[in-house]
Amino acid sequence: MFKPSRPSLKTVLKTSTVAGLAAVMLSTGIPAAITHSFAAPVKVEAPQVPSFADVVDAVSPAVVSVRVQSRANPVSDDASNGFSFDFGGPGFDELPDDHPLKRFFREFGGPNGGGDRHAERDRPHLGKPGPGRLRPTSQGSGFFITEDGYLVTNNHVVSDGSAFTVVLNDGTELDAKLIGKDSRTDLAVLKVDDKRKFTYVNWADDSKVRVGDWVVAVGNPFGLGGTVTSGIVSARGRDIGSGPYDDYLQVDAAVNRGNSGGPTFNLSGEVVGINTAIFSPSGGNVGIAFAIPASVAKDVVADLMKDGSVSRGWLGVQIQPVNKDIADSLGLAEASGALVVEPQAGSPGEKAGIKKGDVVTAVNGDPIKGPRELARKIATMRPGTTVDVALWRDGKSISVKLEIGTLPADTQEAAADPEQQQEDQAPASEKALADLGVTVAPSDDGNGVTIASVDPDSDASDRGLKEGEKIVSVNNQEVKSADDILKVIEAAKKDGRSKALFQIEADNASRFVALPIDQG
Repeated sequence: MFKPSRPSLKTVLKTSTVAGLAAVMLSTGIPAAITHSFAAPVKVEAPQVPSFADVVDAVSPAVVSVRVQSRANPVSDDASNGFSFDFGGPGFDELPDDHPLKRFFREFGGPNGGGDRHAERDRPHLGKPGPGRLRPTSQGSGFFITEDGYLVTNNHVVSDGSAFTVVLNDGTELDAKLIGKDSRTDLAVLKVDDKRKFTYVNWADDSKVRVGDWVVAVGNPFGLGGTVTSGIVSARGRDIGSGPYDDYLQVDAAVNRGNSGGPTFNLSGEVVGINTAIFSPSGGNVGIAFAIPASVAKDVVADLMKDGSVSRGWLGVQIQPVNKDIADSLGLAEASGALVVEPQAGSPGEKAGIKKGDVVTAVNGDPIKGPRELARKIATMRPGTTVDVALWRDGKSISVKLEIGTLPADTQEAAADPEQQQEDQAPASEKALADLGVTVAPSDDGNGVTIASVDPDSDASDRGLKEGEKIVSVNNQEVKSADDILKVIEAAKKDGRSKALFQIEADNASRFVALPIDQG
């Protein structure tokens, strides 16, 4: 009788499918329980995270590395690539010269954060930099915005540079020239003169950007070349204290040193912001980065490409925010507007009659919420434009017309509360103002009264008044003695005010502070 032969293990293992394998095993009498171990692998049916690959493929050719050289001092180790490695095995010096790590460190920096000093000594042809020799000072990122070679980066990347090199994503190095830069927004424009047509990107409408939207950052962190990171928009309208035009997007995409000047894209491949700063106690990415919004960059870049500089409108007044206490002291219904600390001599604001203690509440009918909004609005206006400025003065609203000036190069448009230093004073006669928590004395120059002491448990102390500072006015009325102060306070109480507005001077700077006056 014919008996089918049992297939060999080799035959079973050659079976191409799980089903075929199970059939072979069953035909040979292998128990079914054993075949259960050949069930289909786990497969999860779930929504997939979106891929950024299509965006990256499209925009990467437009993103470049920017290398800067100058005749200043060479970059120190502290300003080098700034990363360190701790790896086991042989020490750096023990690695062979052709080892991949040695090649890596030669290009991007040594294992302790600096360059490969051993490799530098092995290259005597570089020579020792002379007094007029160009040498590397910084590197950052940038991106093309036209096909004929205009590109955007940060001012702080190129500000001290004498020569600029743009490195394309394929490694091609091209010389570039500086077209213009703007320190107030930290933007700069370079131009590459080359016959090729460059891949370039467009600006996004950042008014449509929402907190939570996906973004992709592309740049040159630590000199590593084209690197892509992703994240979301974490916040809008951030003020990081860099200037009066602060209006940053905050993103959590990994941004590090060297990403400066690089773009942050939306998923349509449009630039929503330019990476310019990070918050980092350690010096590396902690998930808090700040980007200049496209709406700000677009106008500034257009001016730089056209004229090489930015022409801004100028009002010429030092301003500070209006908080609730100040609003109460002035009789304002809400804490908004920009409080004028001091109009600058000869400025458009002074010529139009704007006075210290005025609150700018609107420009051309558009409400002003605070100093930053006023600074940005005036800056966007062309010099010579006539505008209506609404002011709150002496408990009522008035309006003045003025012609916008041109912002001088070194003018500080807005001043926040300056850090004050105490000065030793020797007042001849002191008088306590118990309700305010201060003791004052006549000023030596006859301008205001000097604060002789401040009760540490008083509202005056809580609001930052210090010994040695001067009170020059109360509710916009000049005071030269404690009695003058008391008269103004009594008048304010009769008008139903719960606070009075004190103008404080120290170190040639001025600020306004609202103090409660209704105690007792």
